[in-house]
Amino acid sequence: MTEHVKIAIIGGGIVGCSVLYHLSKLGESSVVLIEKNELTSGSTWHAAGNVTFFGHYPSITRLYVESLQSYLDAGREAQMDVYFHETGSLRLASTPNELQAYRELEPIYRDLNIEFQVVGGSEIQIIHPLLNIEGVWGAAYTPGDGHVDASSATRAMAKAAILRGVEVRCQTEVTMLEKTTDGKWCVICDEAEIVAEQVVVANSFWARELLQKLGINLPVYALEHQEIITDQVSELVGLDYELPTVRDPVAPANFRQEGDGLLCGVYESNPKPWAIERIPEAYNGELFPVDFARIEEHLEKVAVRIPVFGSAGIKQVINGPISYTPDGLPLLGPVAGQHGLWLATGFCVGIGTGGGAGAYLSHWIVNGELPYALPEVHASRFTSDLTKVEAVNGIRHTYAMGYGLPPENQS
Repeated sequence: MTEHVKIAIIGGGIVGCSVLYHLSKLGESSVVLIEKNELTSGSTWHAAGNVTFFGHYPSITRLYVESLQSYLDAGREAQMDVYFHETGSLRLASTPNELQAYRELEPIYRDLNIEFQVVGGSEIQIIHPLLNIEGVWGAAYTPGDGHVDASSATRAMAKAAILRGVEVRCQTEVTMLEKTTDGKWCVICDEAEIVAEQVVVANSFWARELLQKLGINLPVYALEHQEIITDQVSELVGLDYELPTVRDPVAPANFRQEGDGLLCGVYESNPKPWAIERIPEAYNGELFPVDFARIEEHLEKVAVRIPVFGSAGIKQVINGPISYTPDGLPLLGPVAGQHGLWLATGFCVGIGTGGGAGAYLSHWIVNGELPYALPEVHASRFTSDLTKVEAVNGIRHTYAMGYGLPPENQS
């Protein structure tokens, strides 16, 4: 059986559901989202859900801002709680150069009407009294952000879109894409064929293998990423507010309050790639075995920065895949030479930028023009002859940088 739609979206994580949601907001109803398992089954379900307004690229900052707004809007429309915790966040500066780079961002946030401050040591300790600020020159403080429940935000966008008449089809695997003689796309699924005028590939690290069949070389691979959740921390029990998220370039790591404990995600010096040759056919978002030795040195630095972390017991260690490109930025936009084929993949900050990315791409698809310039994420910016070794080496290097400044800010 062959079906016909205007737009087909492949992938039911935060990004695919955001594209679906924003297309529906723009009046598109002939849209189907196809997910091989269930919504959020890939990396979304185990994501920390951090939503930050901080970014060194002005256009990327707008993606951050529009992401949180997307989740809140969808939650209201779908009458679902996305569990937004408006805790604010601190991005620490470990050098004068980092602090100056933060100050240079102030006009960007002013233009976006987002509260942004560069704060000193005494202010940091008022905002987050459990921090050790030795060696800290200051911080970028964005009090209006925080964290959401990633799965709830994804499902809220899907539900809000469905209420506008689009379709979500789970337990349906896309096995092949083929160009039709009239310039459309045949999306071949395990039980049906769907002919679409436009196709959005938003299935994270699975996108590489799907598009290889078309001779398209995507430098999108997964790394193992580990997060720690601690037991109860007595100092948190007595607080009458929730502490902000902290991003520390020294560890490098991020950490925030999770109930009465702490959640910490670290960026390893020697990250481990996953499924470089081929993603296991039966993989369905399962977690990996814990490798505590790889993150121990980073956790020791976190314990220096927030001493209560060092004395807390470990409740859980989560080790799951995270999608990356060599420069750490997503592939967002049309595929060169493949009319009607769009990419929305390679998101290592999927929750932080997924909502805004869906808004950006949907506007481009529907209106045929960019909503604003975003050259950093151009979908075809990598050469097609980039080798697997080159791509993975670039990904490992970018990941290990953690919260280091972009190259243009390091001089």
